[in-house]
Amino acid sequence: MSDKPLVVIGAGGTGGHMFPAAAFAEEMASRGWEVGLISDDRGLRYADKFPASWKQEVKAASPNIRKPWTLPGTALKLRAGVNGAVRRFKQDQRPALVAGFGGYPAYPALSAGRRLKIPLLIHEQNAVLGRVNRVFAQNAAVVASGFERLDRLPRGANHQPVGNPVRAPIAAMRDVPFPSMEEELTVFITGGSQGARILGQAIPLAIANHIPAPLRARLHIVQQVREEQLEEVRAIYDKVQVKATLQSFFSDMPDRLAAAHLVIARSGAGTVSEIAAVGRPSILIPLKIAMDNHQEANAEGLVEAGAADMLLEDNLYPNLLGELLALRLGDANDMAVRAAAAKAIGNIRAAQDLADLAESAAAR
Repeated sequence: MSDKPLVVIGAGGTGGHMFPAAAFAEEMASRGWEVGLISDDRGLRYADKFPASWKQEVKAASPNIRKPWTLPGTALKLRAGVNGAVRRFKQDQRPALVAGFGGYPAYPALSAGRRLKIPLLIHEQNAVLGRVNRVFAQNAAVVASGFERLDRLPRGANHQPVGNPVRAPIAAMRDVPFPSMEEELTVFITGGSQGARILGQAIPLAIANHIPAPLRARLHIVQQVREEQLEEVRAIYDKVQVKATLQSFFSDMPDRLAAAHLVIARSGAGTVSEIAAVGRPSILIPLKIAMDNHQEANAEGLVEAGAADMLLEDNLYPNLLGELLALRLGDANDMAVRAAAAKAIGNIRAAQDLADLAESAAAR
């Protein structure tokens, strides 16, 4: 048993939960804390380099009220996960703090912590409190959030906006100046970990058919494209002789962001926070089916700061997007102002601020 204080992190399902949890874990470890991680098999796929001395897999599933016959099985999985976490906390080392970063894989750790009266910290990445975090918000010592706005927050919860912890390689790009727009113009397009089909359909047509030829000739398109769309998208760009780098996944996201003059992306919490941290203008296209419309809420901060445009899926027509791209890329001064506005609300100290809150909560 370690003599270091232990923080157990519950998170999972997607990189959107796991990446900020990892940044927080790195900061806590640097302060002399031992870190444990509880997640499900999906979350652990993102945890190869997660700075935890141990990792525990739990069974977790999201309740689906549209399929009521699945609810008993979901409840059994969650109960088994809670019981497993309770046993670990009792038999091994009792945590000084349990930190939940959202997703149903966080439920067992938070529930076990509540049962054993261990202080709880919650971090919500989005501008709308997620379902699991809502369950525990009133029991938590603090509910930290990635944005000033936090909808669905229960009355009486201790809300502290701190920003979203960003990965160290992203933070390192904050000092890279906005690129000169005198020659080549780089547009970086990303649609989440799997890419977005609608972006692969609309964006190439907007660029090929609705941007003036002299401007189009200067473009370098760096686009994440779903595997099954690669050939079709490449053919569209080749036909109009647009330089394009197309991949189904970019492992060098920090470098791609820093090199971009303009980013077109979904408005997941992590993506929005990373764009702001590096300081780049953007066009944000919220995922229409996102729970509680949280991606639209996430985008609002950058839009209100004059750093981003928001284009809803229902309005994602190639002609409208092409006109917007031509307007933005044709005005270098405006783009520089937008880049500065993004950087002004970017935050690379969120992990340290969240760790301060964590240590304060544990000390209580």
